[in-house]
Amino acid sequence: MLKLYAMFLTLIFLVELVAAIVGFVFRHEIKNSFKNNYEKALKQYNSTGDYRSHAVDRIQSTLHCCGVTDYKDWKDTNYYSEKGFPKSCCKHEDCSPQRDADKVNNEGCFIKVMTIIESKMGVVAGISFGVACFQLIGIFLAYCLSRAITNNQYEIV
Repeated sequence: MLKLYAMFLTLIFLVELVAAIVGFVFRHEIKNSFKNNYEKALKQYNSTGDYRSHAVDRIQSTLHCCGVTDYKDWKDTNYYSEKGFPKSCCKHEDCSPQRDADKVNNEGCFIKVMTIIESKMGVVAGISFGVACFQLIGIFLAYCLSRAITNNQYEIV
């Protein structure tokens, strides 16, 4: 059973290792995918409360940003032609910006989101490294205990 445990722990460790390598290698594609999906969410934005629109509002109001690269991205959307900028783009809490660019945040959300993600990568890498070390120690100790048992160093009770 200990050998089986160690094998499963080794398998999980290898899957985590492959996932980390793939994430590192394809990090630029992850950025492009996020940018494309965010642009798509802007194009399909409506104020009725679907999950994409809610996510866009949440990102814009939390990070104090507007649009993908800047507030001008909204000008290509159907929502802007009907109602103007959404309230989540406002610089201040109580405003209704309509088409007044002075009342909305100028910075785009893509750069802000990527900055936050990149700043947290050190923490994620550190925690992942710590978990990997514990897994390797667990694998090593399971194999050592298994060998000790098979060498009859412990009395069978």
